[in-house]
Amino acid sequence: MSATLFQQLLHGAFRQEAADYLPHTDLQAYSDLQRAAPREQGFRFERVRLLVAMSLMKALADLGDHEESRQVLQVLHKALKAKSADQIDAVITKEAHHFERLYTDLYVNDEGEQLLHLFERTLDADSIPAMDAVIQEAAELVDDLDFDAPHEDDED
Repeated sequence: MSATLFQQLLHGAFRQEAADYLPHTDLQAYSDLQRAAPREQGFRFERVRLLVAMSLMKALADLGDHEESRQVLQVLHKALKAKSADQIDAVITKEAHHFERLYTDLYVNDEGEQLLHLFERTLDADSIPAMDAVIQEAAELVDDLDFDAPHEDDED
């Protein structure tokens, strides 16, 4: 997997807000994973996972103006500042209620469903090849999304 595709996903999802969410070190997270010593690979993998998940939540939030995905995005962004995998887990565990609300009374279009499916696969990925597959699909999907299209009301 190319670190370039990872960066393409981040830039595609965050567009104009990339500078607000993603310092240069975050853009290099995949390269850091590739170069990590074995004892650091777990933490580096978790950082990549967080950034992929953030990209998917950002795309979902922007696609449908979905407040719950913005809240999950903020939790993931907070977890990204952690210095260890244990600290990441602590942040996620403390804020788990945001993840539970993500699916409550949620109506999304087909693209939103695809983003949520990729989000679930991101959380389930347990290897670099599994994450690479998610990154590939997510980058393609985000690249195809029309964030400027008018949105239908969520309520009938």
